Amino acid sequence: MQKKRPSGRRPTDKRGAKKHAPRPPAAAPQKIRSAGRDDWQKQAMLFGVHAVREAVLNPQRRVQGIYVTEAGKKLLAPALEKAQKAGMKRPELQIIDKIALEKMLPEHAVHQGMALQVQPLQIPSLEDFCADLPQSDGHIRENIMVILDQVTDPHNIGAILRSAAAFGAKALIVQDRHTPEITGTLAKSASGAVEHVPILREVNLARSIALLQKHGILCAGFDERGAMTLAELTADKNLSSYAGIALVMGAEGDGMRRLTAESCDVLVRLPSKGAIQSLNVSNAAAVALYELVR
Repeated sequence: MQKKRPSGRRPTDKRGAKKHAPRPPAAAPQKIRSAGRDDWQKQAMLFGVHAVREAVLNPQRRVQGIYVTEAGKKLLAPALEKAQKAGMKRPELQIIDKIALEKMLPEHAVHQGMALQVQPLQIPSLEDFCADLPQSDGHIRENIMVILDQVTDPHNIGAILRSAAAFGAKALIVQDRHTPEITGTLAKSASGAVEHVPILREVNLARSIALLQKHGILCAGFDERGAMTLAELTADKNLSSYAGIALVMGAEGDGMRRLTAESCDVLVRLPSKGAIQSLNVSNAAAVALYELVR
């Protein structure tokens, strides 16, 4: 039986070439997912205490190199000791000076004396992810997701990822084409949350929303013209039949694209009373996630 959607839904409108002696393979570390980009090494490097520590402690993360200054070695020692006791294989530390370390990283990177060369985490497809979601206890907060529509600033994405980890969200879903790779800058902004909340990169958000709805996920889009507040939505006792909720948020200024908004089950808003009527998308995400779990 089809579930009744809450009120407030927005209306939908072989070749003969000479052979040459093969060249020996180049001795280079394995590239990460974003192979083909000009400066892939920067994208393979994580830096900063929180991002590096959480990656070192993540059994799913393959670490290729650890670069530290003498000061960074002391900061990272507890995490490396803990990883060793847990049986995680980690490469030997490479002690380098601050200038050498900074040449490996983006300009002005706040590295805190450490950097990590890593391979990308294995991320499931959205279909597999949905199939593996745990059964909810009758409240949508048990399976929370965040969907970002054309949010491109890595600092904002990192901040949202950090809030998602803090408030127990299961995943961050983004559109592949318009979202930056997981660089050191994004990982640093996320303060290690990259290791805890998977980022699912999808081609088409409207189709992704439809797939979530197929699995019983309520998709709530944020729009200042929403018919109700998030608090009013979650107070609805008829939501107990849903397996979870996805908060859909658009870029600052333009917000969600039309098709994304029309694909949502309901449009909601965050109430505001002051002179500034809108929030930065990362702040809005933090407020919304708190509202769900408070």
